[in-house]
Amino acid sequence: MSSKDWIEKDYYAALGVDKSASSDEIKKAYRKLARESHPDHNPGDTGAEERFKTVSEAYAVLGDEKKRREYDEMRSLFGSGAFRRNARGGGQPGGMPFDVSDLFGGGAGGGDSRFSGGGFTDLFSSIFSGGGGAGGPARPRGPARGRDVETEVALDFTDAVRGVTLPLTLRAPGVCDTCHGNGAKPGTQPVACPVCHGAGVTTRNQGSFSFSEPCRNCQGVGTIVEEKCPECHGTGGVTKTRTLNVRFPAGVADGQRIRLAGRGEPGERGGPAGDLFVQVKVRPDELFGRTGDDLTLTVPITYAEAVLGTDLRVPTLDGTVTLRVPPGTPGGRVLRARGKGVVRKDGRAGDLLVTLDVVVPAKVSDEARAALETFAAQTPPAAREHLDARVRRFS
Repeated sequence: MSSKDWIEKDYYAALGVDKSASSDEIKKAYRKLARESHPDHNPGDTGAEERFKTVSEAYAVLGDEKKRREYDEMRSLFGSGAFRRNARGGGQPGGMPFDVSDLFGGGAGGGDSRFSGGGFTDLFSSIFSGGGGAGGPARPRGPARGRDVETEVALDFTDAVRGVTLPLTLRAPGVCDTCHGNGAKPGTQPVACPVCHGAGVTTRNQGSFSFSEPCRNCQGVGTIVEEKCPECHGTGGVTKTRTLNVRFPAGVADGQRIRLAGRGEPGERGGPAGDLFVQVKVRPDELFGRTGDDLTLTVPITYAEAVLGTDLRVPTLDGTVTLRVPPGTPGGRVLRARGKGVVRKDGRAGDLLVTLDVVVPAKVSDEARAALETFAAQTPPAAREHLDARVRRFS
């Protein structure tokens, strides 16, 4: 009797009982059918002989509480009652052609010997242990990649715009220099775990299922350290202080993350190291701001400069530049100094955007007031006709 038979055959139907039938009801049904189909009572009747074999097989499973429980679990997993016989001897779930023997690797009348008898255990052992089957070796844990490390660096505004190389000091786990990462005292070596015999996993059986899990004795490594390294105490790693020279490219922005591949924590059992991620924080500048690749600057001008126009000499990150303020320039106008912003990767640069802020003095002298009154009398009023028309509605 194979696991494939358990899935294909409905033993409850063979005995004519419900799935919830008690042990006594199953026994009573079996005795009745066995008497009726026994070969001694039906000499020469091959059909009765087959029926007798069927009910005997059904009772061998359902009459044993442990086997019945495993049978119910198996058929529940594969959809009990979902199969009906077809010409190939397989089944059809939902009307779609399906042969259970295909699931177990065999054709009609065939089948893989690995799945006979306790084959269902082999099948699920292969699934849960990652291969190998119940009789094959379990796969040990392979090399593990090291964890990523994150840190934060604050840059001056000018350094972020121009780019800079800075030494970065980290305290993070690293490979122990005394044992070179294996955790064993110098002159000794780790030995195979006596529980999992070096496999890194242990297997336990539960009914027809076999489950594999990392060995608790060696934590899934497959080896144990009998004489531990005095430096790392058997862990293979220590917290180290290390200094890296990190290049921050020109134009790095506030909040940007720079990835340094392979500069994170070392891997386990020869695995690759993780990555180092550097979070950039840019200190604000007292004069300049930034919008993308453009630098921004606010420059105050007087009312007279706005009216009459003037030439402004303003700072850049590299020197100075002179900008022409046309006569009659309103406050808030932006002047552009091309190529004086952040240099892009392709060599081109953003611009310096200068916002003009017209400053109105809070106090003026008597002479200045008189001059302003004369100026106001000789200049046309502001164009507020559209506003005055709305105001008159409420007068």
